[in-house]
Amino acid sequence: MNENAAPGAPRKARVERNTAETRIAVEVDLDGTGRAELATGVPFLDHMLDQVARHGMVDLVVRAEGDLHIDAHHTVEDIGITLGQAVRQALGDKQGLTRYGHAYVPLDEALSRVVVDLSGRPGLEFHVPFTRAMIGAFDVDLAHEFFQGFVNHALVTVHVDNLRGRNAHHQAETVFKAFARALRMAVARDPRAGAAIPSTKGTL
Repeated sequence: MNENAAPGAPRKARVERNTAETRIAVEVDLDGTGRAELATGVPFLDHMLDQVARHGMVDLVVRAEGDLHIDAHHTVEDIGITLGQAVRQALGDKQGLTRYGHAYVPLDEALSRVVVDLSGRPGLEFHVPFTRAMIGAFDVDLAHEFFQGFVNHALVTVHVDNLRGRNAHHQAETVFKAFARALRMAVARDPRAGAAIPSTKGTL
């Protein structure tokens, strides 16, 4: 049995991913206080991951070296992959989890909704009509790549909908904050569930 599976056990993980394109190290504590240590080489992604830590109440360390002389694609995608692997490992066998989480987050004119299911099956619905292609030096297409990498390796289902927004920075920030809040709800321990796994199949 995974040592993180027992109710009350620390839910922490550290994962490294090294390829010809990137070197990534991620540490996550699902029962943290929102502390973040981020050095991805992609400043806007650091800003978004800081939102995930603070609003998800997870402690998060991400260090990355990537082929940024080409562009940020491989780095952002591989961070999503590695974070997904770390979250999956930290969850153990998912005893006593709430499993489902959802959140609406506004920022001025922008509003986003994210729904999370720790289903054991990867699935992403990403509907964010960004109003411009770049946020500073950050290509907005990479937001989708981050979440695709995350769900594929965390084995979770995530629905992302930006319901309104004119400012692309606001759109992205509400998406990441809503994701953080929804994940926080989903990974929370249900005090009435005990050691039960929240599935009629008995596994997730």
